[in-house]
Amino acid sequence: MLVKNWMSKPAITVDENDSMNDAIKLLKKHDIKMLPVMKKGKLVGIVTDRDLKRASASEATSLEIHELLYLISNIKLKEIMTKNPITIPFDYTIEETAEILLKHKISGAPVIDPYGDILGAITQNDVFRVIISLTGSERRGIQFGLEVEDQPGSVKEVADTIREYGGRMASILTSYDLSPKGFRRVYIRMYGIDRFKLNNLKEALRKKATLLYMVDRREISRETF
Repeated sequence: MLVKNWMSKPAITVDENDSMNDAIKLLKKHDIKMLPVMKKGKLVGIVTDRDLKRASASEATSLEIHELLYLISNIKLKEIMTKNPITIPFDYTIEETAEILLKHKISGAPVIDPYGDILGAITQNDVFRVIISLTGSERRGIQFGLEVEDQPGSVKEVADTIREYGGRMASILTSYDLSPKGFRRVYIRMYGIDRFKLNNLKEALRKKATLLYMVDRREISRETF
């Protein structure tokens, strides 16, 4: 899943000579927390709601309110922006993007093409949308967490067991995290399962793998084992 398919576009940008007040209005109007700062059509920095709050607070203790408002209307973004911002190439995967956001502890970044032109912006909220899409959680249904032996066919075996009880598969994800060597965890979300057969299904799964939990969002219930 590539950034270019999930980024917010077009990017809402500001000019380096715009004021803090201009930026505050744009952030509020578009309900965003980050603005790429441009100079003659090129990206030169980034300003966030945190930058604006910090810049305002640094002057607030020594100024009257009318003086502060005047200051906010006249300070240029080039004076408070973060220069040389972290950017994301448009053909990066969502996973690569999440790693960058996490590594640099930022909530979002501009997305650029091979020539450095800005195409959009990717934020934590966009990454959250991808997670929801990948897991199929908007369909609710039932999610099973299992631990299986890391060998060919083990994931298919538990998936086929669940299919035998009806319903359709919304997602299947696997990970080696949290599992001992020689095992992996499997997370399967199904919907349309006959809930009168759940007890039988759980027993069938226990014969194939370790059943870690079952979450049934339609019934708002959770079982851990």
